[in-house]
Amino acid sequence: MGQLCGRCMQVLRDFVAFIQRISSNLVHGIKECFTLISKSSCLKQNSSKAKQLYKPILQPHERVTAQEFLQHIESGFEMSPLGKDSLEALRTLAFSENPGLQQSAALYYLHMSQHMNIPLPVEHLEPFYALLRSADLEVQQMSSLSLVNFLLEENIDKELVVQMGLLEPILDLLESDDPTVQCNSCACTMTLAVSESNREAIGAARGITPLLSLANSYDPRVQQNAVGAILNLTRSEKIQQVLCKEGALPVLALLLESSDAEVQYYSCAALSNLAANIQHHKAMLRPGNRFLLRTLISLLSSSVDKVSSQACVCLRNLATSADIRAEMVAADVLPQLCSLLAAGSEEVRRAAIALLWILSQHPHNQDTLACAELLQSLGVLLLAHKADPVIVGHAACIIRSLSLSKNRQTIIESPCIEGLLQTMLCTDTQEDSLHYVTSCLAELAKQEGVTLHMVQWMDEPLTKCLVRLAGQLEHTELSFQVASIIQHMIGHEKMMHLLKSHVAEIEGYLQHFLTHQEIRFQQLGISTFCRLREDPEFSLAFRKSQMAKLLDQVRQQTEETQELLRAAVCHEDS
Repeated sequence: MGQLCGRCMQVLRDFVAFIQRISSNLVHGIKECFTLISKSSCLKQNSSKAKQLYKPILQPHERVTAQEFLQHIESGFEMSPLGKDSLEALRTLAFSENPGLQQSAALYYLHMSQHMNIPLPVEHLEPFYALLRSADLEVQQMSSLSLVNFLLEENIDKELVVQMGLLEPILDLLESDDPTVQCNSCACTMTLAVSESNREAIGAARGITPLLSLANSYDPRVQQNAVGAILNLTRSEKIQQVLCKEGALPVLALLLESSDAEVQYYSCAALSNLAANIQHHKAMLRPGNRFLLRTLISLLSSSVDKVSSQACVCLRNLATSADIRAEMVAADVLPQLCSLLAAGSEEVRRAAIALLWILSQHPHNQDTLACAELLQSLGVLLLAHKADPVIVGHAACIIRSLSLSKNRQTIIESPCIEGLLQTMLCTDTQEDSLHYVTSCLAELAKQEGVTLHMVQWMDEPLTKCLVRLAGQLEHTELSFQVASIIQHMIGHEKMMHLLKSHVAEIEGYLQHFLTHQEIRFQQLGISTFCRLREDPEFSLAFRKSQMAKLLDQVRQQTEETQELLRAAVCHEDS
């Protein structure tokens, strides 16, 4: 066997120190144990057969292996921790009927799991089967904990653990009476369940029922890990069916009221995954019993960010019907959501505005939502986070939806217009959020009162930005919406003054519009040209350019089209 590297030698030295730290009498105790067992009458040929019924026999090869293992401990393990010799010794100790020897193997694995950060060879998984199956409680505790450590540090392939047959003993330990063993086995199951194939294996091995039972454990560690395992299992649509059949919904709903924030979060996230599948909504929102809905709404006020955020996500997934959206708004969620929009957590802000967006899609909610409090919150949010595409995109969609209500004046009096305009300076043309902003502003600009308010916020940087976006060719819809915004603001003196610094750029996009195949672009180009031509400076600039020639071409094409249409109509009449 080759020389050990420095790191492995250090791991071995740490293990020796670890053993010595546990008890200065440990090695002496092991020696004494071996001495007593070797002198025991049960090893003699004429020993009483009855004694063999009450204590396991130490086989000769086990005694030799244990003595060699002890010598290695005393000498500082002059052997590779993952080598063939150590593996054979661990196999012998792990599969022994003597709990003391099994404890030695379990202790060895536990120490390795706490100090090694290299992959554990697949061969070393085999002894775990015997250790997890051990009747000794300490062996169960140490072996299950070491397996958790290896899994969390990713020193073991999670799918390989199942393939090696370790899932069955892990799930059996869920039914242990010892909280430590329950906690460790739940943690193992939770970690294994990040794999889709493992989730199906856990469901097939009937691991869901004991997990649901442990989700009600009085031990907070056990409960957390059990609910965490259930959360990971809900990421599989196939296992969701099994969970609901086994009664997971009422268990998770009740856990939302837990005093443990971690349990609240796990159960809420699990319900969010279930709610993402609309076929579960009927069971989750039973008529006449809105316990789940009421509890989720109450969690919006949680002081724990990830809990309130996850409550938003779950409510958003449930809000697929107009009735549920109306019920949420009627439950007075608005003050809570406004508060969440001002939260310090990005995750909370994003989750809250996404829920608001869903609620604003229902026409009957729009008058209620178009209040000063919400619009003030949205405007402030836009100004503070104008570079956040999630915030910007959702806010623009909400404002556009609310602009269809009778309360446009409330939008004008809020910081929303300023916020939307400012986001254009910070958003890349590749972002979908910019398209939502320009679409919203173009809709608002159709109202004269809103247009006047928009002009008040215009300055040179914003004007330059608008002209640039109108002239870009890659995103035609974006170009059209921005050009429409400019066209609506042209009649105001301040806007005309700002546009005069960009005559060449404006001519450029107008020429492109006039030659565009879509009639709406040609019409917008002509309309903008006519309004600008009323200004002497623009009129002079247009006479010096190709604009007149292009307009004549459009006129000729229009006349030809009209003649063709008249001929077609006459043919139909005849």
